[in-house]
Amino acid sequence: MAPRLQLEKAAWRWAETVRPEEVSQEHIETAYRIWLEPCIRGVCRRNCKGNPNCLVGIGEHIWLGEIDENSFHNIDDPNCERRKKNSFVGLTNLGATCYVNTFLQVWFLNLELRQALYLCPSTCSDYIMGDGVSEEKDYEPQTICEHLQYLFALLQNSNRRYIDPSGFVKALGLDTGQQQDAQEFSKLFMSLLEDTLSKQKNPDVRNIVQQQFCGEYAYVTVCSHCGRESKLLSKFYELELNIQGHKQLTDCISEFLKEEKLEGDNRYFCENCQSKQNATRKIRLLSLPCTLNLQLMRFVFDRQTGHKKKLNTYIGFSEILDMEPYVEHKGNIFTKELKL
Repeated sequence: MAPRLQLEKAAWRWAETVRPEEVSQEHIETAYRIWLEPCIRGVCRRNCKGNPNCLVGIGEHIWLGEIDENSFHNIDDPNCERRKKNSFVGLTNLGATCYVNTFLQVWFLNLELRQALYLCPSTCSDYIMGDGVSEEKDYEPQTICEHLQYLFALLQNSNRRYIDPSGFVKALGLDTGQQQDAQEFSKLFMSLLEDTLSKQKNPDVRNIVQQQFCGEYAYVTVCSHCGRESKLLSKFYELELNIQGHKQLTDCISEFLKEEKLEGDNRYFCENCQSKQNATRKIRLLSLPCTLNLQLMRFVFDRQTGHKKKLNTYIGFSEILDMEPYVEHKGNIFTKELKL
């Protein structure tokens, strides 16, 4: 007789002599084999159906059956997550946040900006217990400056190949599934950062955005009748370059600075002539910032759809950009190295 049948017969043998009204708790426990000793591995091949306490190979048929022969080869090696020596740290793309990651890397590589942000005092403090003893807690950035500090510290010191910028993106309220205009994001964030840092007492921190990114140009209008020249000075943090019809960055810059004719209904009112006259108008670069931000206008308004569309036009440029021919005042260094 098979062992399982022997166990079942032994478990119910009392039923042959005990009347129903005499059945006790002990009889029930015997019937369900509650007190049987667990099987010993090696004696029993697999979880016995006759012994509820047999744990040999329990669940083995399930988890072994799910394993594919290539499964172990597809498991990520933890060492692949490790940052290699003298290499940079990447940022996870959360869906359509590549434009955010690009600017974060550019700002991180600006050493002056990074050092200034590190000097910003933190608003976070430890928890204070009732007895006056402080309890440390996990660091959670609260302000935009703290989020930048945290990301920059991870980009500089993390042992991982890449980090997650979710906290920063969430703090800005950005939609991770919708691609945004990089130029618009840069302008709005720089304005936010400048306003935030303006409250700092340290001048090296308070003025870092202007020192690194602010330049100056003038809108110059010349009357075609009397030759009177008028200037309207303006500061800029980026140059917005049209890319339609161009293949080289220098062509985009030349169009940005190109002279415009004011004629017909668009004539200019000359204060010297005291009348509307034909005129020319152009932008004249007066000074460049330490970090020149050139924004390629890839999002344009589509009149047919009524929405913005993205231009995938290829624009070529060299690593070294000589800006001297485009600037009014000489004497400063106008050769800029483009970060690829």
